[in-house]
Amino acid sequence: MAQGKPGRRRRSSSIIYQEPEESLEQISDQAALPNLNSQWVNSKGAWTIHPVLILTLKILFDIMPGVSQEMSWTLTNISYMFGSYLMFHWVRGVPFEFNAGAYDHLNMWEQIDNGDQYTPAKKFLLTVPIALFLLSTHYTHYDLTYFMINFVALVCVVVPKLPWSHRMRLGLFSEPLDE
Repeated sequence: MAQGKPGRRRRSSSIIYQEPEESLEQISDQAALPNLNSQWVNSKGAWTIHPVLILTLKILFDIMPGVSQEMSWTLTNISYMFGSYLMFHWVRGVPFEFNAGAYDHLNMWEQIDNGDQYTPAKKFLLTVPIALFLLSTHYTHYDLTYFMINFVALVCVVVPKLPWSHRMRLGLFSEPLDE
């Protein structure tokens, strides 16, 4: 979207577009009330759920008949990465109607800590997929096929978390939200 023309929609042929900065009205709405959608990330126990979820997925895939250890680690990795991407980067807005749509254009990653980069919560959420990838790679005995599958899943989750991709959207299956 063009930076100088705030009311203009992106072209339909654009695959990657930059989400514009908030208007003064949206900034005022964001400052009026706390964002309950992203506050839980800094709460007690929020960091504990990630290892618990990974362990639960691993146990679930281990008890399935016919699933090898290598496949179990890869399925755990893919499942966690898919859920993480869906939760933090795909869904936009807030499921609560209390802030007059102030966060409708932002995904959850951009809402965490008011969009600040390299906060403790964001560092943790960036470290977990990398650690899971390293574990998956090790326990799949560095097999090239499993490595490539796990690496692609890692890249799909880590790249949207990087500062240069802040407010960047990949518009393959969705239209941009209207102003």
